[in-house]
Formats: sequence, structure tokens, C-alpha cells
Amino acid sequence: MKITKFKEDITSEIANSFKNSIAIDTEATGLQIPERDKLSLIQICDENGNVYIIQPNKNNYKAPNLVSVLENDKILKIGHYLRFDKNSLEFFLDCKIKNIFDTKIASKIVRTYTDSHGLKNLVQEFCNKTLDKRYGSSDWNKDIDDLTDKQLEYAANDVIFLHRIKKELEKMLIREKRTDIFKKCLEFLDTRVTLDQNGFKFDIFEH
Repeated sequence: MKITKFKEDITSEIANSFKNSIAIDTEATGLQIPERDKLSLIQICDENGNVYIIQPNKNNYKAPNLVSVLENDKILKIGHYLRFDKNSLEFFLDCKIKNIFDTKIASKIVRTYTDSHGLKNLVQEFCNKTLDKRYGSSDWNKDIDDLTDKQLEYAANDVIFLHRIKKELEKMLIREKRTDIFKKCLEFLDTRVTLDQNGFKFDIFEH
């Protein structure tokens, strides 16, 4: 696995190299975004398995090259639990992510034979790999050059399997004729993120 680190933004050359799809994930100082915690890292994996880990500028979060990719509706953004990542990226980078595929939503719609929909479960089933989650609770806000190889590998593992998982889940969605309802859920994700950012963290459809 090749990991390339960047501070503030990816280069325009790398941004222009993305053609059809990328896998994305984020790390933050905690889960209470935006009211308490901050975006710490952005991970991207291209279709060739190259991983790019970006540490944004904590003062202004300006990353025009990265934003150009996120807002490009011709490039599919694959993520797991994009409710969190979309919230983080759109709030801090001041952008609107277009064209997404959420593997957690797809899993819940089509893998009805199980209640286990975490990334670790999907990697085990579709890639026959076991993820080491020990480094998940790390101080991701320290300088990227001070992160250990194990921490960087953990962050990269959150994106390198997503292209494969997406392909397998897409096959299942088509087979079970649940593609339309999946797309409707993705359309609602914009509203769900807006609700989160306005403090409505609970399920608004509960009795």
C-alpha cells in the first residue's frame, strides 16, 4: 500500500488524476461535529489503490483542489457512514459533496441476513481481511508527520477496501431490486446532515 501525506491540500495534478471514483473517509477529534470537535484528516483512495492522507489547515480549512474533486459530480465518492464524513467535510471545507455511494446504507438495505454493518464486517465478508481497529481512538489532530506508521495504516485501511465493497453491494442491490430505495436514501442524506448540523441528532421519524 502506498500512502502519500499532504498538508492543507492535494496537488492539482493529483486532483486531475481522479477519473471515475474515489473512496473517502475522515478522522476527527471526536464525534460531536461541528459543535465541539474538528476535522483532523481526510483520506482518499483512487481506483488504483493509491492512498492520499491530507491534514487540513486548522486556521482556515482552505483546500481548493480537494474541494474541486468533492464537488465534481462526474466522480463518484464512496464512503462508509457518509452521514459523518459528509457533515465534517461540507462544514469545515465549505463545500457540497456530489455523487456519493454509502456502503453502510447499502449494507443495511441489502444485507438483511445480519445486524453487523460496520466496515470491519464488510471487509471481512467481501475482502476476506481482518481490520485492526486498535488505533481508531488516536490523537488525529497532532502534526501528520508525528503520526506513526500504524496510525497512518489504520487511516488508510478505512478507504482501500471501499471500491471492492461497493462493487459487491451494488451487485446485491441489483439482484434484490433495491437500487431505487437505496438511491432515495442517498438523496435524503443531504437533509439528514442538515438536521445534524442544526442539533437534531435523533431519529425524527420516531413516534
